Amino acid sequence: MDHGLKALEAVLAIARRGSFRSAALDLGMSTTALSHSIARLEASLGVRLFNRTTRSVSLSDAGRAFVDRIAPAVAEIRGAMETAQSQRLTPSGLLRINASVQAGREIAPLVMAFLRRYPAMQVDLVTEGRLVDIVAEGFDLGLRPADLVPRDMIALPLGKPQRYAVVASPDWVAAHGLPRTPADLPPKDCLRVRLPNGALFRWPFERDGEAVQIEAQGRLTLDEAAIARTAVLDGAGIGFFIEQDVADDIAAGRLTRLLADWTPPRPGFSLYYPGRRNPSAGFSAFLAMVKEAAARDATIGR
Repeated sequence: MDHGLKALEAVLAIARRGSFRSAALDLGMSTTALSHSIARLEASLGVRLFNRTTRSVSLSDAGRAFVDRIAPAVAEIRGAMETAQSQRLTPSGLLRINASVQAGREIAPLVMAFLRRYPAMQVDLVTEGRLVDIVAEGFDLGLRPADLVPRDMIALPLGKPQRYAVVASPDWVAAHGLPRTPADLPPKDCLRVRLPNGALFRWPFERDGEAVQIEAQGRLTLDEAAIARTAVLDGAGIGFFIEQDVADDIAAGRLTRLLADWTPPRPGFSLYYPGRRNPSAGFSAFLAMVKEAAARDATIGR
């Protein structure tokens, strides 16, 4: 029986994502086509690989055993294909990158330049808050703040240092005045930020070696910067952001920056990846462009 690599990749994608819809998006095919492919494979094998309900998808016992057996073999085939592709003079194929939303904005111009330089390449840039295992989830590269990069990864600095920005609407400042230190912030006016792991973010401040953390106690808790920005613009209270998310609002006077001297620069983003023996030509070409950009930024910064 020959079910083809695509069918096996489909099984692994569904097992990894726990959803036909998410797996279909990863694979670049319709949910219907993916479902039919799995149905044909199950009919051929004579077993059900997945238990399906209207709300969830999970591996059956037979499916779990099947995935355990094929996963190493598919990884070997991928490696063999990458080895062959590395011999190409012209980079081609798909590069998958996982990034936070802010990091995705940072790398987008470089991705566009890469696609212009290498017309045979494709890039799938996935932005999400949670910190994923890029190897287990089939990504070639990850992009996160330098202090969040897993220790077992190879990392390359990318972009400028980042800063936090604490902001409020001009009306809030007119009513409450400008705080001079973090202790002057009224906690009940500070919007709470929920991190991707579910924990509440404690606002970090630092000046002249003195570090302070504030626990926001506002009535509104959010996990998405764009919604938080809208809430602060509407006068909901004080917000804590990555500077680039509100820089335009500060420049235009729509938001007032607070405690700027308590938010020093912090490490920028790092592009990271596992060590690999035979990187594809496209992977190597993208890393070369990242290093070019880093060298250019360093020269400009002198």
